[in-house]
Amino acid sequence: MPKKKSSRRQSSLQLVLPATSANLGPAFDAAAIAMDLYIHLDARPADQFSISATGRDNEICGKLENHLILNTYRQILEAERKEIVPLSLRVRNDIPIGKGCGSSAAARVAGIALAVHFGRLGWNDARIVGEASHREHHPDNASACWMGGLTVARMWRESEPQIISLRPKGKWPLLLVVPDASLPTEEARRVLPAQYSRADAVVNIQNSMLLLAALMQGNPHLLSTALEDRIHQPYRSALCPLLPCLQPLKGKNGFLGAVLSGAGPSVAGRRNRSCSRSRDRPACRRWRASAGAGTRSRPRGPTYA
Repeated sequence: MPKKKSSRRQSSLQLVLPATSANLGPAFDAAAIAMDLYIHLDARPADQFSISATGRDNEICGKLENHLILNTYRQILEAERKEIVPLSLRVRNDIPIGKGCGSSAAARVAGIALAVHFGRLGWNDARIVGEASHREHHPDNASACWMGGLTVARMWRESEPQIISLRPKGKWPLLLVVPDASLPTEEARRVLPAQYSRADAVVNIQNSMLLLAALMQGNPHLLSTALEDRIHQPYRSALCPLLPCLQPLKGKNGFLGAVLSGAGPSVAGRRNRSCSRSRDRPACRRWRASAGAGTRSRPRGPTYA
């Protein structure tokens, strides 16, 4: 769960929300994990809106115009016919923006949480996640961002998600490889076909179930074989050149396979649970060499806490 602190008079709110990696290969729009990259927010009532931003992409985080957190905050309060309290917002961000790490879900969840707090809306977790999922058009990132860990989710009704939080057996660290270039989700969606063959649909259903079974049983061999996807990754590879560069590393140096993080272009490398911290830095160098210039690779994990 995100960390939340507030005073009795609701004069301020502090939020810590994680980055998320959705799809996990074959579980398209259905599963996601929270990663140990965070956006920290401190919000206080003020005479007018203002933002002080530090950290990654601070130019975007500190721009008042079309700010996704504050726009969501205003929209929720307007829809609920509540007073819009101007906020002084301090942001410290480590989530890559526009790179498949759930930055928009974290922003929307943050805006909704601010509205719930300062508007005294009294929403429960399901409604917060449901509202964010409705705005995201899928529930995977929002559910993992708010609930933490590994989540499986679907939209049951327009703004009502069904969410299961799972705790896999053991720790499954990963390496996240982040390119310098971003990729809008809308562009990544446009390259997907309107229809799929029965064979491709069946393979993805099978692999999604095997993937969850592998995580719950702690079976690295099964996990490695279950990462194959035929629904989105083959069509997005041209937009996400890191993926075809890194997929051939499967089975080497403890890597179980590489998948797109969300819609990309970042890539998440699944690692064997036996990989030690001492092997992280050399592994990062090998991944970076394989990926080429203009990328950042860093160990993330354990992913499932």
